[in-house]
Amino acid sequence: MSKKLPLIAVKKPGAAVGVGALMVVSAGVLAAIFPQIVTFIIHKEIALREGGQTFGWWRAPPVTPQMHVYIYNVTNADEFLNEGEKPALQELGPYVYLEKWEKVNVKFNDNGTVSYNVKKTFTFSEELSVGSEDDLVVVPNIPMLSATSQSANAARFLRLAMASIMDILKIKPFVEVSVGQLLWGYEDPLLKLAKDVVPKDQTLPYDQFGLMYGKNGTTNDNYTIFTGASDITKYGLLDKWNGKDGLGHWLSPHCDSVMGSDGSIFPPSITKHTVLKIFDKDLCRVMPLVYKQDVMTSNNVPGYRFVPPVDVFASPKRIASQKCFYPPGTVETSIEGTFNVSLCQYDSPVLLSFPHFYLADPELRNNVTGISPPDPDKHQFFLDVQPTMGTALRARARIQINLAVTQVVDIKQVASFPSIVFPIMWFEDGIDALPDEMTGLMKIAVELPPVARVAVCAGLGVVGLVVLIGALMCLARAASRQEKLHLSNPIPPSKGTNGLSPAFQHPTAKSLSGK
Repeated sequence: MSKKLPLIAVKKPGAAVGVGALMVVSAGVLAAIFPQIVTFIIHKEIALREGGQTFGWWRAPPVTPQMHVYIYNVTNADEFLNEGEKPALQELGPYVYLEKWEKVNVKFNDNGTVSYNVKKTFTFSEELSVGSEDDLVVVPNIPMLSATSQSANAARFLRLAMASIMDILKIKPFVEVSVGQLLWGYEDPLLKLAKDVVPKDQTLPYDQFGLMYGKNGTTNDNYTIFTGASDITKYGLLDKWNGKDGLGHWLSPHCDSVMGSDGSIFPPSITKHTVLKIFDKDLCRVMPLVYKQDVMTSNNVPGYRFVPPVDVFASPKRIASQKCFYPPGTVETSIEGTFNVSLCQYDSPVLLSFPHFYLADPELRNNVTGISPPDPDKHQFFLDVQPTMGTALRARARIQINLAVTQVVDIKQVASFPSIVFPIMWFEDGIDALPDEMTGLMKIAVELPPVARVAVCAGLGVVGLVVLIGALMCLARAASRQEKLHLSNPIPPSKGTNGLSPAFQHPTAKSLSGK
């Protein structure tokens, strides 16, 4: 039977007891610290460092995001201006653009950060689109209405002078342009005039107007984010934007801070109580996201879905904490469910909302016709993330662009244009899935550690128990053999007349023997 026991337990049972006990204790300790070991390895692997696999995916993501654009075409411009009808809107689209993202001018810094510029290229997809870039649409003349709205509080003679200039240039409140022109730019006579007459230090940085003008290619904005190498809790978060830690627009550091992710990577170990933050200069703020539900993404990788809080665009009249996003004197004009980004858009009265005025004042949608009731499945902004690694799995960034027009009766061209929040377009930007190579590794990172923990710790514990039990059995058998040997071999007596030792012989025995 001894042949079935571990060799060390048979030959050196004393040492085997120590080895077995050590293995059992080690299995328990390893089971306790195994998650921390896995977490340490994951954190080390995902940190951005030159030559690392994560860095390569981050610098040139192996995905093809899509931007879906929907335009609100105005079908009754004359009736709206002359007869007071509600704007009749026709939602056209989607016009789909395939995107390629890349970080360029990448430079690692000594303080655990990396700086870069973003290069995005947009390619129109005729196959995926409902329509062509050449489709003509009628939309509000945004440069003109921005200028007239800004002049509402100016001196009257300036407004009259503006009316004369617009009369000479034959500028009208609505323009008919192609979808491609509306997005990527067209020559606007008012912008051209401003470039010629306004001092250079006050001119706009472009001479054409387009909702996406200047965004196709490398941007001038410089980003500096934390690599996670020295502090994983800041992994992927913005340290500086154009050398600053704030936008410089809002009233408190909390609202003005740019400390957010670009939406692709986040600090790992995300929980359902984590508040994710995304920074985009066009949003003119950091967008908070909160947990909504568990999801299963491509390749069966589990994730968490995060969405903006329902009050993210709440009016400061309802939620006081929103006041820091509104300069003095603008709180009373705030509109529920919209966000004024005029300070980031050269004072153009641009309001952001979610598509179809989702989560906004219902009156905004009632002021126009042709916009269906909002549907969270189609119009909610969401992001799915893998919580262990902090990687975005799927996203739909959905935003609507609106123009807050102020009526100015002194400018005859817009005298009949009422004060209204006019929807212009909405878009969704995002990805459906990551490549199998990425999701495969994520799945391994999620599923393998628990299995490995059980296998390694259980294996180590079982072997330790076998060695320990075997050693104890060997010691017990050795002790048993020693006892039997002692009993079967008693101490032999000295030779005496009665077989007893001399010390125990009866006294008379000596006398009878004559000795």
